[in-house]
Amino acid sequence: MRRMIRCGALLALAVFAALAADVTGKWTGEMNGPNERISITCNFKQDGTKLTGTMDGPEGEPMEIKDGKVEGDRISFTIAVNDMSIVHEGTIKGDEITLNVKMEGGPGGGPGPITLKRAK
Repeated sequence: MRRMIRCGALLALAVFAALAADVTGKWTGEMNGPNERISITCNFKQDGTKLTGTMDGPEGEPMEIKDGKVEGDRISFTIAVNDMSIVHEGTIKGDEITLNVKMEGGPGGGPGPITLKRAK
């Protein structure tokens, strides 16, 4: 009986892992800037639920992704800019990611939702 329960649990984990999104690769989109739309590029590397990589800043400089996670169709990560943390949380749907952005320790507010598309 215990063996059957273990096998069932392992099968459930395998199915969950197979259904989880893999966001590894290059993603592009735009966000609202103070006076214009700003192009952004993310280069994600996913290992299980851990997410690392970079997001290009307004001047094109890569900013390191911290505390990145992908769990099922949910994604989250933080970018540090000076004394400010910019928290990104969102949903993955195929080759599109919708992110909500929250700024902590800065002027507040944010650019609104960001939609990223997988670069082909």
